Amino acid sequence: MNILIVENEVIPANYLSKILTHEGHNVIDIIDTGVSAINMAKSSHIDLILMDIMLNDSISGCEAALEISNIKPNIIIIFLTAYSDKEMIELAGKSSAFAYLLKPYRDKDILATMQLAKAKLDSISYPLPPKKDDKNLILVDGYIFNTNTKLLYNEDKLVNIGPKALKLIDLLCTNRNNVVYNEDIIDVLWHKNKSHQTLRSLIHRVRAKTSSDLIVSVSKLGYKIGLKKD
Repeated sequence: MNILIVENEVIPANYLSKILTHEGHNVIDIIDTGVSAINMAKSSHIDLILMDIMLNDSISGCEAALEISNIKPNIIIIFLTAYSDKEMIELAGKSSAFAYLLKPYRDKDILATMQLAKAKLDSISYPLPPKKDDKNLILVDGYIFNTNTKLLYNEDKLVNIGPKALKLIDLLCTNRNNVVYNEDIIDVLWHKNKSHQTLRSLIHRVRAKTSSDLIVSVSKLGYKIGLKKD
């Protein structure tokens, strides 16, 4: 699963990330504010959010979760908090949270809850938008990218390649009539200096999970998206 950790304490957040990564999940980021959580929910493909209630801004985890559930109702939200009073639990319940785990939690409690969440996620379908949707960009080998939902499909099935890869696909699709240069891709995806090898590794992973023709190299200068030929 693609997981976002929203936690205002660094050490517990890093430990939680280590546990989840070891179990094969993809922790896309660790953030500590409700505003950041809402913004990431809008812009990234997130399956599950582990949400603390007390965060480092004026928006509580409950308020952020309620906003996120309105924007992306299929995102699973699990609260991890030290607060056990009835009022707080009722407030958390308004966001349709999947679970409410009290700190200090045990590793096996987290993993058991994650297993149940994964089962729920597997039962959620992401139907392809109508074929006449002008937001559908037809790509090579039966792939379709919807520029509104920022999701990639193949033969009417959602392709789960992770948020960074989806952001790359979105960038290339937005500039589908032009070459997107390596430096520009790195700047958009990482907002800091990264080696070209880091970008090439990402491209390799995307091609391995999709099609070798989905992302086209252009004279070692940059890349283009592989569009279906008429």
